[in-house]
Amino acid sequence: MKCKQTRTMKDPTQVTMKNGRPATQGTCPTCGTKMFKIGSAKK
Repeated sequence: MKCKQTRTMKDPTQVTMKNGRPATQGTCPTCGTKMFKIGSAKK
């Protein structure tokens, strides 16, 4: 079950979508569900 809360990603990794745009993929630290954010990761 997803917690659907705004949280900081655990183990974020940079990925590139099929259309070439950058994205960030990781997991939720609370429930372990995959998280996906379009755009590059902020430092």
